[in-house]
Amino acid sequence: MSGKSSAIVPRRPLLSLPGSAPATGLAWGLLGVLAFSFTVPLTRVAVGGLDPLFIGSGRAVVAAALAAGALLLTRQPLPRGRQWLRLAVVAGGVVAGFPLLTSYALSEVPAAHGAVVIAMLPATTAVIVVLRTGERPVRAFWAFATLGALAAVGFAALQGGGTGQLQRADLLLVLAVLACAVGYAEGGVISREVGSWQAISWALVLAAPAMATLAAVSVLREQPSATATQWLCFAYLACVSMFLGFFAWYRGLAIGPMAQVSQVQLAQPVLSIAWAGLLLGERITWLTVLGGLAVIACAAGASSSRRRPPVVPDRNAVKSAV
Repeated sequence: MSGKSSAIVPRRPLLSLPGSAPATGLAWGLLGVLAFSFTVPLTRVAVGGLDPLFIGSGRAVVAAALAAGALLLTRQPLPRGRQWLRLAVVAGGVVAGFPLLTSYALSEVPAAHGAVVIAMLPATTAVIVVLRTGERPVRAFWAFATLGALAAVGFAALQGGGTGQLQRADLLLVLAVLACAVGYAEGGVISREVGSWQAISWALVLAAPAMATLAAVSVLREQPSATATQWLCFAYLACVSMFLGFFAWYRGLAIGPMAQVSQVQLAQPVLSIAWAGLLLGERITWLTVLGGLAVIACAAGASSSRRRPPVVPDRNAVKSAV
């Protein structure tokens, strides 16, 4: 036996991109979070004049048209075999589930209240990612993720005046978080096979018939009637929240590590409530500053945590064994 033959060579993680720096994944993830941070306040504005069913389904139809055009212009190859089933999971989570559930919930509660429950999304995504990909973050990651989730929920609750009693909207938001977390995790995995923007594009195209049907039902039930501002909010939800934002978000998850990148979502409730203060006139106090700093600090700690280092044998021990 020789020291060379007995050395343990660490294997590359199953779900990693060669030549990718974690900082790159985090940067793309932050860009996606910035795009998504407008979703809650703008949805709250849009439901003031548009049916929640129309908002949730119509935005997907518009985004699907953009996605189909992008796929055709770039001549993307069709997904194969079980990839269609996995894209259906993405579609069910982020194309149908989250937009529809949050649209109905935000027609009943303020944007700040919605941010209370949606603040659980990063921790939920991390758990789903671990179950789906087998990633095993270090204990520090879980500590920061837990503290960050508590800080985000506490901040949003204080900013929103407290959660109060459980409402139907709270259940809808919890279901939206679960659906979105599954869609994020599966989308991040399949993005490494079909591409980041291609993943959300194929998911949108796959869901288009069902979403078009729901949009038609909504229009037949009630003709859309909204102000110019409400239509502009709907346009943002369709073009950015439902399509362009995923270009950056899924690329960040694809570069990974997924569990760490998912934690940059902890900054989203801070940003969402800030936009709600500017767009909806919600009062922002010193709690916003303190809560925002706490949430971002926890997000930074979780995102900088590394996975468990590979076990490297003691060279002296190897030599003595020889």
